[in-house]
Amino acid sequence: MQIWVDADACPGVIKDMLFRVADRTGIVVTLVANRALRTPPSRHIKSVVVPQGFDVADREIVRLAQAGDLVITADIPLAADVVAKGGAALNPRGELYTADNIGQHLHMRNFMEELRGSGVETGGPPAFSQGDGRAFARELDRYVQKHKPAG
Repeated sequence: MQIWVDADACPGVIKDMLFRVADRTGIVVTLVANRALRTPPSRHIKSVVVPQGFDVADREIVRLAQAGDLVITADIPLAADVVAKGGAALNPRGELYTADNIGQHLHMRNFMEELRGSGVETGGPPAFSQGDGRAFARELDRYVQKHKPAG
């Protein structure tokens, strides 16, 4: 199991949690972004820089991720692609996307996009909160405990 991070829009507090998990568990965490990111020195933390462009990082994550991997992203189409490959995705607010629920999330996302496209003002998500960070930490810990490699 590896953890892949859609890092361009990932909150710093989430990256910090992931860095600690990598060092504590030995699970490789790889940040994928369209610019170089600072990471702490660790053999368990890597980064991949992709060219600028629409969905370039998403496509690279889908290409690299394997069944059983976890992807950290708020991008629901990316999450759907990862789930289709046998992985799971966790958004920074602590919601786990799996084969059981990704269809519903994708449908809602497409519906909201349709509304926005027709001129309906839908607003954006609320600001990232400490509660979101705690929810993420709980779900990440559950996932890692259930899926970490033996050893």
